Amino acid sequence: MVDISAKPEVHREATAKGQLKLRKETVTLIKQGKIEKGDPFQVAKVAGILAAKQTSSIVPLCHPIPLTSVKVDLRIVDDVVEAESTVKTKAQTGVEMEALTATAVALLSVWDMIKQYEKDADGQYPYTAIRDIRVTSKRKGEPR
Repeated sequence: MVDISAKPEVHREATAKGQLKLRKETVTLIKQGKIEKGDPFQVAKVAGILAAKQTSSIVPLCHPIPLTSVKVDLRIVDDVVEAESTVKTKAQTGVEMEALTATAVALLSVWDMIKQYEKDADGQYPYTAIRDIRVTSKRKGEPR
């Protein structure tokens, strides 16, 4: 791990976004509340929060840091589920990895809950794709 001992604790915030491309029929089922396993967005929000809190256990060289806020939002745009995670801390290092992890796990959780509707006749996922996970903003200094 990188030595951050000399760095001061300051407010830090990062936001990450990503997408899960789905079949239009699956999006309709989500909108209608007809997913057999339950509401994928509520489960994905909790999964994303838990993932952010466990990032240093998942990513080997990531420092464990105290998180002061984790917010995970999901929405549907056309045939895509978009996840956006914002993570905050007062620490010696940033929270980009926590925001990325929260976003990725939220999307994975949605996929897990809707996978039965995405399979083709051969049991494959030709339409389904997690894509474009990236940090969209990062701040250091006084909180907003």
